[in-house]
Amino acid sequence: MALEVQITFDCADPAKLSAFWAEVLGYRLQDPPPGFASWEEALEAMGVPPERRNDASAILDPEGAGPRLFFQRVPEGKQVKNRLHLDVRAAPGLAGEERMAALEAEAERLVGHGATRLERHEPAPPLAGGHIIMADPEGNEFCLD
Repeated sequence: MALEVQITFDCADPAKLSAFWAEVLGYRLQDPPPGFASWEEALEAMGVPPERRNDASAILDPEGAGPRLFFQRVPEGKQVKNRLHLDVRAAPGLAGEERMAALEAEAERLVGHGATRLERHEPAPPLAGGHIIMADPEGNEFCLD
């Protein structure tokens, strides 16, 4: 039996961060439980108080190929550099200036959605194709690769 992988983000604002990553990856918000038209309706019926309704959020790959991303509210903010990060494959198969131009275009798009650009690493053939280090709206580093 193959196991499934879920990637979990500790964060301050699950709704905002899940919306950001859904935009980055082309994912969609997980549907509410059957019988409910919205998460707000479901949480109300479950008796979840309004101040707890942004405690968690999840997004899914609409094609079912990628992992589920789960966002959970935690009281503490991000403290140090990530020990694990996501590489967003924005330029697969491209090389040189064509690759870097594609990465720059994606970096610009993501900055428009709340990302922060941190560093650009130039191509260094034969092993390094070049990449851009970014941070999501809560400071979690990721690479455009």
